[in-house]
Amino acid sequence: MTIATTQDGTYPRPQLVRQQWTSLDGDWEFEHDDDDQGLTERWFADRTLARVIRVPFAPESEASGVAETGFHRVVWYRREQPIEVPGDDSRVLLHFGAVDHSCRVWVNGVEVGSHVGGQTPFSFDITDVLEAGRSAVVVVRAHDDPHDLELPRGKQDWQLDPHVIWYTRTTGIWQTVWLELVPVVAVSDISWTTDLVSGSVTAEVTLSAPTSGSVDVALALRGDEIGNARVRMTGARAIVVLHPEGLRPGQAREAMLWSPENPVLIDATVQLLVDDRIVDQVTSYLGARSVGVADGTFQLNGVPYFVRAVLEQGLWPTSLLTAPDDDARRREIELIKELGFNTARIHQKVEDPRFLYWADRLGLLIWGETAAAYDFTPRAVELLTTEWMRIVARDRSHPSIVTWVPVNESWGVQDIARSEQQRQYVRSLAALTRALDPSRPVVSNDGWEHVDSDIFTVHDYTTDPVQLAERYASRADVRLLTDSMGPQDRVLSLSAELSAGVRMGEVPVMVSEFGGISFSAAGTWGYATVDSDTGYRDLLAGLFAAVGDRSGVAGFCYTQLTDTMQEANGLLTADRAPKLPMDVLRSIVTGGGRFVWPPEV
Repeated sequence: MTIATTQDGTYPRPQLVRQQWTSLDGDWEFEHDDDDQGLTERWFADRTLARVIRVPFAPESEASGVAETGFHRVVWYRREQPIEVPGDDSRVLLHFGAVDHSCRVWVNGVEVGSHVGGQTPFSFDITDVLEAGRSAVVVVRAHDDPHDLELPRGKQDWQLDPHVIWYTRTTGIWQTVWLELVPVVAVSDISWTTDLVSGSVTAEVTLSAPTSGSVDVALALRGDEIGNARVRMTGARAIVVLHPEGLRPGQAREAMLWSPENPVLIDATVQLLVDDRIVDQVTSYLGARSVGVADGTFQLNGVPYFVRAVLEQGLWPTSLLTAPDDDARRREIELIKELGFNTARIHQKVEDPRFLYWADRLGLLIWGETAAAYDFTPRAVELLTTEWMRIVARDRSHPSIVTWVPVNESWGVQDIARSEQQRQYVRSLAALTRALDPSRPVVSNDGWEHVDSDIFTVHDYTTDPVQLAERYASRADVRLLTDSMGPQDRVLSLSAELSAGVRMGEVPVMVSEFGGISFSAAGTWGYATVDSDTGYRDLLAGLFAAVGDRSGVAGFCYTQLTDTMQEANGLLTADRAPKLPMDVLRSIVTGGGRFVWPPEV
């Protein structure tokens, strides 16, 4: 069995690993269907498609080989794949990492299922439509209307060409497609939680079908077993509680707690047994850690932890929202850490689980966000809420994820300050998130117009370091924010209870977007522009010092990691080259020194 904590980062579902799987990434047949005639003409049957696309790259990207960025609502994919018909004790699952925004799937002309939601995984059991001695024909029809503002779309532009802070669209398949051979009754999901007070680890194991067998969970640290428990099944779900050696309170426990400085991961083996016979076995991993807020601070493992975050758009020049290769996901985490950040805020997208694996393994805190819709209608509410529930369920076991952000800058709820209906919606999203995962803080509406947040976040693109420093000089200064209009001319709080918590010093305040300095060629976009290395260095140093760990805030998030199309305000270029020497950028990010502006000669 593959050891989950040392896998190479290619397995599509890193916290539930099996041996028998096949990637379907690569060349597929492809065609746009601008007249939406494919269903009527039965393209899912025997029709060969005219073009070739490289999956999993979106057809708008260069990496796909198609590179067409116009408005195309419907696209089709087709691939012939040899698939052996399994025996009576096995099933074949067809998995999709993500397809934007909805799709239908056929195998050998038979529709095997459909899915709605452009950021979440799904799978279909295709066993019964396979034919011995014949390659399987997999056909996918994806639908993504670029003018439908009710869809969760994030930064995907509704105009033909990218403008300001919006980027090229992503249509259809944009995460990996793969096959997996599983038992008839198989482990379909594992969710991990840790409780440092009781020194326990809980595994919630879900099966593909009810069984009367048992589930055995074994934990290991660096190859040595540290816990084992078995639970009898009475249906399709089991709760297994373990008390690993070394996790009980005490000085020795610190060495096995996960953090960016000490990213210790615990291996797990989960076995399903029926009549004392192993019918399924998977490997997984977890990180033992706690996150929360107290006394105006963000807390990691029970102690205050200053958050140094960077905004990560997760977009590459030739491959858009999809990493260009497996190494790029790891390298992105490494670059963020080399710059001196301990956190990344994934912005308006849901990252590939393999990206989160490297964050878990290398040690980087992640704020989990979702792509926003722009309209407020019952359908928009349903689509985002349903997808958000699946996002939280997919990612809640990753120790790297420490904060949930269901809404950003009132996108999709533009009238929240005047609409009780929209306020109730955002409150319900925050409450729903805590119901699904009570172990992490939730930011109800990042940046302003908070209704129910555990962290009070402010977006402040003031580019005068003196003004920024005066605003956040001390916790006393920061507490005054709730009584005034925000820096971006939006009310910061719509909740008297939350405002009181900030004023009393109970709720932490973070500047969750700031900076945005452009240092590049003319014609690009940023919140401010500089034209020399020295000017860029000095302005960055002033802004970071103003909100550093000697200010009154509990953390910050700089905009942004890389240049992204026309938004050229990254610390790195779009090709991930630093705009100043890495050691200079790191010293600025981690400085926290005495604030001086203008800089001393």
